[in-house]
Order: sequence, then C-alpha cells, then structure tokens
Amino acid sequence: MHFTAEDLFNVTFASEPLPLVELALALVAWQRTDEPAVFGRWRSRVGRELPGRARPLLDLLRPDGDNPEFVEPFVRDFEQGLALVRDAGPLLTGEQLHRAAARAPGSASWLRALWGQDREAWDVLDGALRSAYASVVAPQWPRIRRSFQADVAWRTRLLASHGIKAALASTHPAAGWSGTAFEVGRPPDYELHLGGRGLTLMPSSFWTGRPLLAGQPDGSHVLLYPALTPLPLAATGAAEGALDALLGRTRAAVLQLLVEQRTTSELARDLDISLPSVSEHTRTLRAAGLITTERDGKAVLHSVTGLGVDLLHSGG
Repeated sequence: MHFTAEDLFNVTFASEPLPLVELALALVAWQRTDEPAVFGRWRSRVGRELPGRARPLLDLLRPDGDNPEFVEPFVRDFEQGLALVRDAGPLLTGEQLHRAAARAPGSASWLRALWGQDREAWDVLDGALRSAYASVVAPQWPRIRRSFQADVAWRTRLLASHGIKAALASTHPAAGWSGTAFEVGRPPDYELHLGGRGLTLMPSSFWTGRPLLAGQPDGSHVLLYPALTPLPLAATGAAEGALDALLGRTRAAVLQLLVEQRTTSELARDLDISLPSVSEHTRTLRAAGLITTERDGKAVLHSVTGLGVDLLHSGG
C-alpha cells in the first residue's frame, strides 16, 4: 500500500466498531483454526449456540476474511446496514457470483437465487444476519466496544510518540515498511496507491489474520486489523486497571513480568497458564512492539521494550 506525503497526514481511526462488520468477522473467526489458546473455548461455544437459521451466511463468509463487501456495510446502525445489504442486490455482478460460489462449502443454488434477486433467498439472508447478530454479537457488544476503544487509545498514543509508521507496523507481525510503502508479507498479493484519498484504521476484536483492506464509496479505504485485546480476553465487567482494559488481565500480567527477562516456560509457571497460551500472548505483545524475543540455545527469552515500559508507567 503506497503512501504519498498527503496520505500520511490523512490517516484516522474509526470512531466505533460497526455491527455488520463485526458480525462478518465473528463468523469468519469462528471458522478459523488459528490462536486456539485464545479463541478455542469461544469457538466451541459459538458452535453450540449458532442458530441453524444463521448457517447460510457461511456460504458467503469464508475463513480468510476476503469476502463480498455488500454483506458487511460500514454503517453504525444495524437496521440501516440491513437495508443497505438489500439495496446492494441489483448491483451484484456475475463475476462476484462466480467467486462466491467457488468459495462456498455447500451448493451454490442458494447463492444463484440470491444473485438472481429471488425474494425468498433475500429473506433468508436477512433472517440469517438477524439471527447471527442476536446470537454472536449483540450479547458481547460492551466487550467489543471495550476492546475497540482500548486499541484505539493505545495506538493513538503510539502514533503520537513514535509516528504513523510504528502505529501501522504494529498491526501484524508480518507488517512493515519499505520506504513509503506499507507491506504485509501474507497472501493474497495485491498493490494499492492510496492517492491522497485517506485511510481509516479499524481494529476488530474478532479478526486474527493479516490486515484487511476495504474500499469505500468516496474512494477512501479502511484497514481492518486484529485488536490488541481479542474478544475472549476482553474484560466482562469493569477492568481493575488501565492495563487490564487495554491488554486483558493475563496479557497485562505477562507484560509486567517481563520487566525481568523470562523464558516461555517461566511465564507459564508464574502465571499458571499453558505454554501455547503464553506463546499467543507474547506473539501479540511482540507484534505491538511491547516486548522482544530472542533464542539462547533451546530457551526462548522475552523482555519488555522501552515502549512497553512506557505503557507500564502510563498504566500505573
């Protein structure tokens, strides 16, 4: 993603999470298999509770997150979003149908009916969106908002202290810069020139993969990326401190312990959590520039960075 000087001054944060975007990413996250230590129990619960009426959405929303944009409009109001989904029907193209049908795990007959403007198929889609939202997203909305707000607060401070390049590079372990080009070393490969039209950063508490890019009607783009605190780690009630609200209690404890260098095994022992769970937490903290990791023979050693120390001080 190529930035001009104007683009670098035109990066903003979204003001709040969006219901249909979070719904789409929640169903995508449920189908993924990465980060099992964090999302494993949540995925099991969603699998038990997701209504059968919502299952048609799985033909549209696939685990890689590169899905039809019409089903996840970027609007704040859920009902308005559903109306925009309906309005998009006549604009869908045969090329989009072919791509969606090739990715769908089941029969493409329902998708063909949807693209053919069959009223019953669109009623099925509307019911699936409503049912899935009520089951998966609505009960968790306060936690989704907390995760979103904590990430924006942290990255805003990161931007102010270290600049836009650090703020963007921290969105994924494979993200980095080559001159004025922001790069993520994960497929699929594509290239974009922002052209001064603006970029909005939007964290998601459900998404776990590489940053996703979505175009907007005004020519600007939105970069969706994993929030620093994924939903399963977001506090269910009021957090005990600023760090807990930002990172989640366990991840905040990991950061605090790493004021002194520790191995993965020592962290697991001191916090009484599994080794895979420690690895998930340290990977995210490392991607955010809060810790460093190095090998010493067979041991993997972690320690806090200067940026991490700053965060510990600001969080009390």
